[in-house]
Amino acid sequence: MDLATLLGITIGVASLLIGFITEGGHLDMLLAPSAMLIVFGGTLGATMAGFALNEIALIPKLFKVILFSKPTDERALIDQIVELAEKARREGLLYLENQLKDIESPFLRKGIQLVVDGTDPEIIKNIMETEMYAMQERHKLGQEIFAQAGGYAPTMGIIGTVMGLIHVLSNLSSPEALGPAIALAFTATLYGVCSANVFYFPIASRLKNLSAKEEIAYQMMIEGLLALQAGNNPILIRERLTAYLKPKQRREIEEAEKAGEAYETT
Repeated sequence: MDLATLLGITIGVASLLIGFITEGGHLDMLLAPSAMLIVFGGTLGATMAGFALNEIALIPKLFKVILFSKPTDERALIDQIVELAEKARREGLLYLENQLKDIESPFLRKGIQLVVDGTDPEIIKNIMETEMYAMQERHKLGQEIFAQAGGYAPTMGIIGTVMGLIHVLSNLSSPEALGPAIALAFTATLYGVCSANVFYFPIASRLKNLSAKEEIAYQMMIEGLLALQAGNNPILIRERLTAYLKPKQRREIEEAEKAGEAYETT
């Protein structure tokens, strides 16, 4: 489980509440069922209106993705592709069909199957890039749902505040009740702004980040598959794919290779 998003949201909410209490506030001041209904119910309704019902039904799955999905281990992916390239050079491309059951990534497995079937490299590239494009579009849907909710929430908060002020101004016969009533009205704005910036937008950013990392992994697989099919030297394939890694990861690989060479010479 990747706790970064969950921990970040928890820290954000806790900081706001602690800051409020430090200034002399009480948590019961923030409890306003009517404001909650207006903001969260209104945000949900407005968001649902912009998407199909089956798309909204993906929200629980998106939470699972956020909490439990792990970005592809890029170094392990490079090692796997290089290993496949070495076997292909020794045994031939058809031998890779025996390795399909050991490949976890459906994307890479499909690419290897295309290579084994003798598909033209340009066709393989087109098929795999189409798969990657479809993945991007699926991921954009999840990002857009939460981004839209983040846009609607503050507006719903303002609407809730205006409705509360209308109620306050229609009951001016009790001046001593004006302060608490106005404070309660502004609670809706608080709900809207906080939910957008502590919940909806961060989740949309998290989904975007996960999608970007998966896209890089897909690009690495496509590059590796085409190089493997062309019979390129596994060492050169590793060099090409290492270009996708961050500088720190490259340095770690170089240091590991130097350590291995030093061990072999002793």
